[in-house]
Amino acid sequence: MKIQFNLEYQASFGENLAVNIRRGTDEDAHVTTYKMHSNDGGSHWQCEVMRNVKASAYVDYYYSVQRGDETERTEWLVEPHRLEFSAQQVERYTVWDHWIDIPEDSYMYSSALTECVMRRERQLSAPTEYRRTLRLKVRAPQLRVGERLALTGGDALLGQWSVRDAVAMAEHEYHEWVVSLDADQLPKDVELEMKFIIMGGSADQTAIWEQGENRRFRVPQLADGEVMVCELPQAQFPVYPWKGAGTVIPIFSLRSEGSCGVGDLGDLKMLVDWADKTQQRVLQVLPINDTTMTHTWQDSYPYNSISIYALHPQYVDLRQLPPLKDEVMARHLEEQRQELNALPQIDYERMMELKMHWLRLLFHQEWTKVSRRQDYKDFYEQNKQWLLPYAAFCYYRDKYGTPHFQEWPKNATCRYLTTHPSLMASKEVRFWFWVQYVLDQQMRSAHDYARQHRVVLKGDIPIGISRDGVEAWIEPRYFNMNGQAGAPPDAFATDGQNWGFPTYNWDEMLKDGCQWWVRRFRKMAEYFDAYRIDHVLGFFRIWEIPVPQTSGLEGQFSPALGLSRAEIEGYGIKDHDELFVVDHKRSDRWHPRIAVQYQEVYKRLTDDEKFKFNKLYNDYFYERNNQFWYREAMKKLPLLTQATRMLCCAEDLGMVPDCVAWVMQELRILSLEIQTMPKEPNIRFGKLSHNPYRSVCTFSTHDMAPLRQWWDEDEERAQQYYNIPLRRSGTAPHPLPGWLAKEIVSRQLTSPSMLCLLSLQDWLSMDERLRNPDAFAERINIPANPRHYWRWRMHLTLEQLLQADDFNEMIRTMVTDSGRR
Repeated sequence: MKIQFNLEYQASFGENLAVNIRRGTDEDAHVTTYKMHSNDGGSHWQCEVMRNVKASAYVDYYYSVQRGDETERTEWLVEPHRLEFSAQQVERYTVWDHWIDIPEDSYMYSSALTECVMRRERQLSAPTEYRRTLRLKVRAPQLRVGERLALTGGDALLGQWSVRDAVAMAEHEYHEWVVSLDADQLPKDVELEMKFIIMGGSADQTAIWEQGENRRFRVPQLADGEVMVCELPQAQFPVYPWKGAGTVIPIFSLRSEGSCGVGDLGDLKMLVDWADKTQQRVLQVLPINDTTMTHTWQDSYPYNSISIYALHPQYVDLRQLPPLKDEVMARHLEEQRQELNALPQIDYERMMELKMHWLRLLFHQEWTKVSRRQDYKDFYEQNKQWLLPYAAFCYYRDKYGTPHFQEWPKNATCRYLTTHPSLMASKEVRFWFWVQYVLDQQMRSAHDYARQHRVVLKGDIPIGISRDGVEAWIEPRYFNMNGQAGAPPDAFATDGQNWGFPTYNWDEMLKDGCQWWVRRFRKMAEYFDAYRIDHVLGFFRIWEIPVPQTSGLEGQFSPALGLSRAEIEGYGIKDHDELFVVDHKRSDRWHPRIAVQYQEVYKRLTDDEKFKFNKLYNDYFYERNNQFWYREAMKKLPLLTQATRMLCCAEDLGMVPDCVAWVMQELRILSLEIQTMPKEPNIRFGKLSHNPYRSVCTFSTHDMAPLRQWWDEDEERAQQYYNIPLRRSGTAPHPLPGWLAKEIVSRQLTSPSMLCLLSLQDWLSMDERLRNPDAFAERINIPANPRHYWRWRMHLTLEQLLQADDFNEMIRTMVTDSGRR
């Protein structure tokens, strides 16, 4: 069979087009590239391919721009073009396409929408036996649950503008609808007039007609046995953009009557029930990867994982596992579970000791049976690339009593363990296989449960990895171990932050197309349909503190264009080296010392010297590196945001250069908007009405004081908020009353942001009967404290929350009234 691809694209001098045909899934797809040619100077491109195809099969493909042997750019890869072979006895397919960049409404194609909120069953087209076939394709991402697309027009074959007789279309790919028409039944040499319409999910729902003038289409002359496939511009309907509400809470903070002193994956299902009951559509959690290094409370920090793949054993729901056969031991452990579960906060060390003891007993009881199951064998084969190093790391960590792999014997390597059958078969190694198998099953079950209830699970991807973890151990080439990632001074920490993570060797990562990150994102997509990129600024540049320095004030941005001596003197600054730090890689380049304006060396300057230095300082941090940092981010982020169908959100707080907004707009990444941390300069509080649609609105994050604590810890600030954003006169009431908390939450919900995600603490602040009596006991993290104990748990049980009918009805009504249902 011959397939002729046609594309209108204006190429520049030296550019050529290619069509790339995919076979297989995203993870192991094989791509065959065919060069195209142009006979009109680079506007119309064509390529003819011979393929053996089966009826009812299909191929996915995308176009790319080549310069020599290099690919300069590609189309949007999340949803490529699809060509179905549904016609019978066909000799030729002629395809007319248009180039597809990342669409403005790319969020509608995310699995958050297609698999959760607006889930619909898709199907390939029914086979046809026309002698000549005209096949029309159109994308229509505005359709909701239960709605279908149809085509109508002036011709009898199209129903003569009758909704009842409109031609039904098939959704063969997410939001892409197709219809095959018998070309012999269509008028020749006459323009067809037609429109697309949305057919309601119920018989009494009014059809929605496409906006604008009628589409006009002239039916081409087709040969016998030919199918012409025409890709039409996207359909436009007067449909209000979707908005959703949700809750942000760490899984470890959940509490139920049956949990074990910490939230688990069974509790997550109960939280899904509550979200669905209150018409919330998103649940956002903190990172859930294993952080076990020291077996102490210091492992409670969720952003310092030992593996970017392995899940934390604390999240195992023991209720989903077989009961212990030793009844005496089972009663003893149950008594401990109840004691731990009654505590107001997590006792991390006792909780982990109990859970791990329980899990080891179950492993010895169940392993022989589990090891024979096909689903376990499948899990092992599909995950052994990371599972083996993880198990080896855990084995050596516990054997030698330290996660510092530099201190292990030289033969303590992953290869040594995997090449010694006795070690590989040991219970100490296989225990970790089993734990991850259990976690994987339970997390997948929670994910499926959320999808069935049309609730989006949103995960969190930390910017860093532990320098004492699996990845640093087996893939050190990807990291700069002599650098420490952190953050410059900000509202969270006036002295800056030192997270201790090694910084990334991006030159090495880019050599293989950032496969390390792609694998990481694809693993996360097995459990989530949306994600938050922690500290997205790190993909532009990271605040790097040299080892062994500890203060965040000793850092500099990396990469960054350092200043030469001549450039510094060009600003009129001489003999003030103490105002600068030497570049980590080049001794002949310098960077302005961060926050030096608060140091004595700056205060000794004359007013003229201060003016000149401030000009250099602002130019360096906000102007000089903009284009450079833009290019750095665009080398990496497009590869990652198109690696999965997850909805991409980013935490874009801190010292944000202009280029961050450029990249996020270009890649359609949702920003984070916090009213008390406005991005507009020179204002105290942000204007909610100015939030972009493509954003996440919230009042507080896990790094901030929740609403009630924020209100009462600074009365002057609260008074300004009361008078300015809330537009109320008089004295602000303290403590924050429920009615006023409700007004603040309501204003967040009515913002233009696509998502409004509030902490559970802030939702509960509206109900004075349900909320925690101690507003200062609800904070999750204090970023200025590097040794903070992450142990907050909700004071209610999920059972109590689900039964709080008045409170739940209040949330449901607020969500509905704000247009977020």
